[in-house]
Amino acid sequence: MKGILILAHGSKRLETERIVNSLVEKVKSKTGETLVYPAFLQFSDQNLEKGVDYLVKEGADHIRIMPMFLFDGVHVTQDIPNELETIKARYPGVEIKMAAHIGDDDRIADIIVDRVNSI
Repeated sequence: MKGILILAHGSKRLETERIVNSLVEKVKSKTGETLVYPAFLQFSDQNLEKGVDYLVKEGADHIRIMPMFLFDGVHVTQDIPNELETIKARYPGVEIKMAAHIGDDDRIADIIVDRVNSI
């Protein structure tokens, strides 16, 4: 069974969790996948490790981590991969892969143009 973990940086502002939870529901709707779960690197108990634990407990044996980051800074290039190596060792029968971060995507430019044109 496939699981998707949407991983955001996190914030002290509760708005962050509301937005990520909304995106989780949108991804479920667009993909038809039921095991889509939010997680945060900082400022939340709902972290990467607990997110993977939850998905495995719910039956996921193929987990895709989607890092919600524009840039491939230290979190994307080091922190997340290092933490995933530790998590993978606990679940040798589970395939866990990280998708590319959001990065330089034409769809982001479309959002910027839409927002600028709306003011």
